[in-house]
Amino acid sequence: MMMLAGKGPIWVHWVLILCLGACAEVLTRATGSKPAEFGKRYTGIVDKDTEELYSFSYTSKNGTVDALRVFVNSNSINLEFPVLFVVRQQKAILSWQVPMVFRGNFPRMYTYQDVSRTLCPAEPQEEAGSLEQFIYIDIASMSPSVVHYELMVTRLLYFQLQTSVPFNFSASPSQPQYFLYTFPKGVDSVIIKVTSPEIYPCSVVSVQDISCPVYDLDYNVEFNGVYQTMTKQAAITVQRKDYPGGKFYVVFVIKPEDYTCGGTVPQSTQGSGNHTWNLKRVKHLEVTVNPSINESAYIQATLLCLLYFLVFYVGSLLVAFVHYISIHRKERNLRGSPDEGEGSVAASHPITTSTPEGSSYGAIDESSPGARKLTPPPIPRPRVYSDSSADEESDFDAIPEMESDKNVIRAKTFLYVSDLAVKDRRVVSKKYRIYFWNIITIAVFYALPVVQLVITYQTVLNVTGNQDICYYNFLCAHPLGVLSAFNNVMSNMGHVLLGFLFLLIVLRRDLLHRHLLEVNDTYVTDYGIPKHFGLFYTMGVALIMEGVLSACYHVCPNYSNFQFDTSFMYMIAGLCMLKLYQTRHPDINASAYAAYASFALVIFLAVMGVIFGKDNIWFWVIFSIVHVVGSLALSTHIYYMGRFRIDVSNTDFGIFKRITQVLYTDCMQQCSRPMYMDRMILLIVGNIVNWLFAIFGLVFRPRDFPSYLLGIFICNLLLYLAFYIIMKLRSSERIQMLPLFCIIATAVMWAAALYFFFQTLSSWEQTPAESREKNRSCIILHFFDDHDIWHFLSATAMFFSFLVLLTLDDDLDVVRRDKIPVF
Repeated sequence: MMMLAGKGPIWVHWVLILCLGACAEVLTRATGSKPAEFGKRYTGIVDKDTEELYSFSYTSKNGTVDALRVFVNSNSINLEFPVLFVVRQQKAILSWQVPMVFRGNFPRMYTYQDVSRTLCPAEPQEEAGSLEQFIYIDIASMSPSVVHYELMVTRLLYFQLQTSVPFNFSASPSQPQYFLYTFPKGVDSVIIKVTSPEIYPCSVVSVQDISCPVYDLDYNVEFNGVYQTMTKQAAITVQRKDYPGGKFYVVFVIKPEDYTCGGTVPQSTQGSGNHTWNLKRVKHLEVTVNPSINESAYIQATLLCLLYFLVFYVGSLLVAFVHYISIHRKERNLRGSPDEGEGSVAASHPITTSTPEGSSYGAIDESSPGARKLTPPPIPRPRVYSDSSADEESDFDAIPEMESDKNVIRAKTFLYVSDLAVKDRRVVSKKYRIYFWNIITIAVFYALPVVQLVITYQTVLNVTGNQDICYYNFLCAHPLGVLSAFNNVMSNMGHVLLGFLFLLIVLRRDLLHRHLLEVNDTYVTDYGIPKHFGLFYTMGVALIMEGVLSACYHVCPNYSNFQFDTSFMYMIAGLCMLKLYQTRHPDINASAYAAYASFALVIFLAVMGVIFGKDNIWFWVIFSIVHVVGSLALSTHIYYMGRFRIDVSNTDFGIFKRITQVLYTDCMQQCSRPMYMDRMILLIVGNIVNWLFAIFGLVFRPRDFPSYLLGIFICNLLLYLAFYIIMKLRSSERIQMLPLFCIIATAVMWAAALYFFFQTLSSWEQTPAESREKNRSCIILHFFDDHDIWHFLSATAMFFSFLVLLTLDDDLDVVRRDKIPVF
């Protein structure tokens, strides 16, 4: 060629040079590439006839992980002809386009011209020495016009996260980030904590296995691994057994919009149409990977729970032993005449059918100290014994007398337990046992689908990896087996253990009562509060089921299964009020069918409140009306001892005349001194409290409607219990040491429990990302959080509350029933 160039004409020389240049370009595009260096910025142009190919090489040392990051930019604004970037590695291919398009809430789109991606790193080689690695980046476009681009590839210096060392970085929708973590020796579980000073933009934290490709874009980050959305805080617990290689990637993706995290369209896009270019959405993040607890912590926490509740079993055994000794002493005394001794009463208390004007119900007439001695003798009423269950079919049991006799007896100013304990105890006990068998049936039919549903939820979470399904306290959620938050489930064992213990205590009392009946039937049936244990057994089963269903709820707490945690709480509060009322009204208490129907209505209202109570003012108006009207109706029934009847079948206007007469007689003529003063005071205070609840709900419309409804029940229960204790003391009755201890323990436990209850750690009323902002670390043994402590203390408080109801009237066992006032 040199010879031809030197001997031929000059034009031949230039022709040869041009041909050689063209051949070199063709060969380069077909088989070669442009060698490139890391950290250097390259610019160029592409079109439908031109493409660029860059090659990078580096040496990977034994046991090290080399990560590369590619930065690209293009001035192209034509979405029909984007610039395509294809990166080829030894075992992976990664491609994307510029402009990069993200789709938000239809039909909005977000487009970015600056994109950076981390390439999937090559796995470290086990062989000794080093290995040369190559990557090729192909840049092309089908654009009919020239498009400019920029390219830069850098080696990441900080790609591997270190244990307990915070690492700060930033990310955006078109510039996601991910890092590698390797389990240290001896560590089987770690917790990844991610924080950010900004609430928005909304982001996603994902944990993925070591495989290529890594899914690090908004539309594919959910394809692999486990993930959760994030505003200011996120936490994911990772176990080594789920990653056999002992390594995983932590991926951080920024979403183009904030709807998923409870936000809206970014402010800077408002008014810009449905297409936004290069929106600045940078989020600053800090990630820390800390070792989680080991197996010994699980064992210690479990043993602590068992030891805590074992104390109650031991204490109950000691009390039972002391009580056993006292019972045997009493039994020896009872073998004599029941009318002998200090605990007997020679004559029954006279019962009046009419009282002087101004006397008060259930109280001592202060205007006439000798009024009790001057009252006429009681009306003779035969005690009826019957095994018939016909009376159990009515909503409210009746005294087996003529209707006029019931009106006379219940309308008396001074009313005693003997007046309302006329029915045969066997019939009444049979009626209260219906509560027990009904709740067993309800528990079985309620619990079985609940267990099936929460197992399905947990399975879906484990299979899909979507941790937004369940509202845990992720900073203190310790997995075990298939359960993601074993500590929240296990902390409910207190309800089960204490409920079972309460059943044993009630069973012992029941057996002792039956034994006393065999020893001295007259004494047991004429002295003390009538012993009916059906409701106590029901309360024990309800406490156990509260623990079971609360545990089921905490398998995967969310919007769809919230009622599992509260259903039996409503029933427990209602049963306690029924038991308190039944204590001195054994013959006129509500039947099991009416009671459980009422509980079903309450649960239905709770569900409706969650669905419609957030923004629907009409729901709150209707609920407030139902609440107030229901309070007035119940107050009327209590005030008149069930004797106020409205015949709805009567089509004339006699009903209004009846209501007018009652209002005139009891509210106007006797306004200064109602016939039943104590009942009136209780009902006035109770109605004021309920009306205040109704006004509060109507004005503020609390988002947590189930807790609001439960608060109504608890306040009414506490109000009734306080009234009962006050009236008991006012009637010169005394409270023995055991119930006094239980009252004090109940108050202390409820105060402590409510403190931890209001330490909100999550909320299914918000988005999962917003709920995680409330997450807190464990506070006991690095295993239990505030809500677990609430479980322990609330179970203890309910147990002591049940003991208060069981033992409160033990001092009346030696008092004749016609001496025990009704209130």
